[in-house]
Amino acid sequence: MVVRRQRERLGLSQEALANSAGIHRTYVSSIELGKVRVGLEVAKKVANALRIPLSKLIAEAEALGKK
Repeated sequence: MVVRRQRERLGLSQEALANSAGIHRTYVSSIELGKVRVGLEVAKKVANALRIPLSKLIAEAEALGKK
């Protein structure tokens, strides 16, 4: 949810985010749906592509997980 929300705020498609982060579009989809656990390196790439600090991405993801 965090990734999708920020991606949509920026007006990016999954494909554009994937290209910017250097990952496959289907992996972006899996991340957004919560189907995969992302390692630190991929999380850094995604945060950079979304133009947010990695710490914010992690904090928001953790907050959602506690609900």
